[in-house]
Amino acid sequence: MQEARNAQRRLAGRIGSLVAVAAAAALAAGCASPGWRGRLAAELPVLGHRNWICVVDSAYPAQTAAGIETLATGGRQVDVVKAVLQAVDEAAHVRAVVYLDAELPHVAEADARGIGAYRKELREALGNRLVTSLPHEKIIARLDDAAKVFRVLILKTDLTLPYTSVFINLDCAYWSGDAQKRLLDALPKAK
Repeated sequence: MQEARNAQRRLAGRIGSLVAVAAAAALAAGCASPGWRGRLAAELPVLGHRNWICVVDSAYPAQTAAGIETLATGGRQVDVVKAVLQAVDEAAHVRAVVYLDAELPHVAEADARGIGAYRKELREALGNRLVTSLPHEKIIARLDDAAKVFRVLILKTDLTLPYTSVFINLDCAYWSGDAQKRLLDALPKAK
């Protein structure tokens, strides 16, 4: 019996080594998704309506709520926004509802060099999406409330401009607000 357990341990160790070698080879060949992209790809199928994905600047704080996970991307903020929106757009089960800080249009170039170019690049990245602007603290409060029950994924970027975070609240892609209203209106009639 002990000999069988030892053989199983040796086999498990060899399999673990083979998996590690295969993973390293895949990364070297560019076949695997390392870091935040891989994490996003793994998490997105699990996330649903009421979850959040936030793409934030480098000074954004690490929040402590249990439902919030923060990852450093090391990437350009607008590039990360584009990648996240593309991933959400390709998912059949969720759609992106975008929130921006209401302070962003009022940040002066004299106080934050490059903010004008950033706003232009972000507008282009967001395209014709409906965007809701709220004061930064109100968005943070929504994230804190959501994290009590739902998951929030925060992707920190290397951007060093204030009020540039892009908050993406996930909503159901295959069920509209109008459909929900019709359903709720029909419920009392069904009694």
